[in-house]
Amino acid sequence: MYAAASLKKTFTELADAFEKAHSDVDVKLNFAGSSALVTQINQGADADVIATADERTMQKLGDKAVDPAIFATNTLVIATAPGNPKQINGFASLKNADVKTVVCAPEVPCGAATVTVEKNTGVELSPVSQETSVTSVLTKVTSGEADAGLVYVTDAKSAGDKVSTVDDPAFATVVNKYPIATVKGTKHSEQAAQFKDMVTGQTGQEILAAAGFKPATS
Repeated sequence: MYAAASLKKTFTELADAFEKAHSDVDVKLNFAGSSALVTQINQGADADVIATADERTMQKLGDKAVDPAIFATNTLVIATAPGNPKQINGFASLKNADVKTVVCAPEVPCGAATVTVEKNTGVELSPVSQETSVTSVLTKVTSGEADAGLVYVTDAKSAGDKVSTVDDPAFATVVNKYPIATVKGTKHSEQAAQFKDMVTGQTGQEILAAAGFKPATS
C-alpha cells in the first residue's frame, strides 16, 4: 500500500482494521510524498494500491492506476509555533522578512496547492526551504527550524498543541482531491480492491473524517 505522507495516521488505522477483517493479509505500508511514490511505481516498484494527495500526480501513472476514485479532500493551513509568536495573520504575512517559512516543493501536491494560492492572491513567497513531503514541512515547524509552514489541515490537527494554526480565505478555494487506485498488474488484485473499497466505504470515511479530512463531495 503506497500512500501520500499526509495519510500516514489514517492509513495506518485502516491497515489495522483491514488486517483484523482479513486475518490472512499483511498490509505493508509505504508513505512518502505523492510524486516520489509515483516515480517508484513507474520505475517498477511492487505496489498493489496507491493513494495520492491530488489527481494531477495520480495521472502521471497513466494506465498503471486502475479505476482511480476520489475518497477525501483537504486544504492548506498555516502552521506556526505554539502561540503564533510571529503574529502571523494570513497568507500575506508569510512574506514578512522576519518570518522563516517552509513549504512543499512545487512537484509535491501540497507544493502545487501553495503555488496556486500564490497565483490567486498575487503573493509570492520566499521560503527558506522546499520539502519533499508535507510531514517534512511540519517537522521543520515543530522543531523550531521554521516560524511557519504551509501544511494540510489534517497534518496540523495531528500535531495537536505542538503548533498553532492560521487560516486564510484563499485556502478554501484550493482543494486537493485525494484519489486511490489499484495498480495494474498487481498479484493481489482481490485484496487491493477490497482495501480500496474500505477506504471509500463507511469505515474509511469515518476514520478520515475523524482526522479532519472532508468527504470527496466537498
